[in-house]
Amino acid sequence: QVQLVESGGGSVQPGGSLRLSCSASGINFSMYVMGWYRQDPGKRRELVASISTGRSTNYGDSVKGRFTISRDNAKNTVYLQMNSLKPEDTAVYYCNAKRTMAWSTNDFWGQGTQVTVSS
Repeated sequence: QVQLVESGGGSVQPGGSLRLSCSASGINFSMYVMGWYRQDPGKRRELVASISTGRSTNYGDSVKGRFTISRDNAKNTVYLQMNSLKPEDTAVYYCNAKRTMAWSTNDFWGQGTQVTVSS
């Protein structure tokens, strides 16, 4: 059974920092592209950041220079360090694991963790 468990969300003031973690089980973690997405009610889910199996990273334009994604394959965990948080960063943040093969794609999601940025 595949599980992605996010942690580290919460409430923070503008300009503050949070570190999200996503612990994976039931998958060969090192072979998956890991990503963080976020979604506000009534809006589409958007990519925040992703990290490939070779540790190449990709960021959404709104978070470039403020957020950093990293992975620890020994711990089956992906992290999202969020600095200089803004009220518009408020959303539910979801962890994603994706592996594309010749014959199929495996695509798994966590349950989400709330991040609220407010004074």
